[in-house]
Amino acid sequence: MELLEIFHVIWYLVIGVSFVFYTVLDGFDLGVGCLHLFTRSDRERRVMLNAIGPVWDGNEVWLVIIFGGLFVGFANIYATICSAFYTLIMILLSGLMIRAVAIEFRSKQESLRWRRFWDGLFSGASYIIAFSLGLILGNLIVGIPLDQNGDFQGTFLGFFTPYTILVGLTGVAVFTMHGAIYMLMKTEGALHERIRRWVNPSIVIFVILYILTTFATLLFMPHMTGLMRDMPWLFLIALLTMFSIAGVPFLVNRKCDGWAFISSSFTIMLLFALFGVGTYPNMVRSSIDPAHYSLDLFNSGASMPTMKVVLLIAVIGVPLVLAYGWWVYHIFRGKVSIDDMSY
Repeated sequence: MELLEIFHVIWYLVIGVSFVFYTVLDGFDLGVGCLHLFTRSDRERRVMLNAIGPVWDGNEVWLVIIFGGLFVGFANIYATICSAFYTLIMILLSGLMIRAVAIEFRSKQESLRWRRFWDGLFSGASYIIAFSLGLILGNLIVGIPLDQNGDFQGTFLGFFTPYTILVGLTGVAVFTMHGAIYMLMKTEGALHERIRRWVNPSIVIFVILYILTTFATLLFMPHMTGLMRDMPWLFLIALLTMFSIAGVPFLVNRKCDGWAFISSSFTIMLLFALFGVGTYPNMVRSSIDPAHYSLDLFNSGASMPTMKVVLLIAVIGVPLVLAYGWWVYHIFRGKVSIDDMSY
């Protein structure tokens, strides 16, 4: 492997790790939003909001790193994704904006109607974001119609197939489970016990959808196991994923909530690792001619000078983001309490 290709792989891993951090961290924010309307009172909804209030905006920084990394490291792929998935990305961004506004505006008035309106938008936007992310990943697995020039030849409705919808629903399910476990760590009293009753159903729904998605992938997406067949040791990732998923209910039922959250986080990380192994080296697979029209990290990467600059920036910037995130989570650790300064 040439030096430039090594740089491409490194930057590919930087983007992949950033996506893992985003899905793990913003994933529980989205899960809390999906569960938001299942609460019984205004105070309980305030507790839900304040559990994510100090961290939700910082978690979205990883999304900026992902798209920024694509822009500078794989410009052709960035252009193709943003043009092909334009409508889906606009829906995703709209969901992010609506959720942010709902969090900030929700408690500005005492009116019950006002608060219910923003509660509905907050929860609805969370579902939209989670489903959109899964739908995009599902289409990247299946492949999108790219011609020899890398131009998208499909339609918006073409993104909605049984398989991609299944992946989207699985994304909603895993984030809901993740958010429920996070709330176990942040609550106490009656709300804590009620959330504990939500966790097992959320796990069951996720496991059912995960099994269905796995079987559908093995049956209809054989290219997703190509690298594993060439390198059998990679099947360890699938094995670790199953152990990680099994660990979630095991730890929850023993009230080891912190360890259950770690197990849930590893589950999300390993699921994305399976996605990466299955699609490698493609970043955008062409459904027209996968062998010749697909965009991968080698035929779409930036030049050597660009790679050196962006990697230098990453070496400086990513640790700063990690340090900031650690500090915020350290300050706001522990159970949520409501006071005059709360949402």
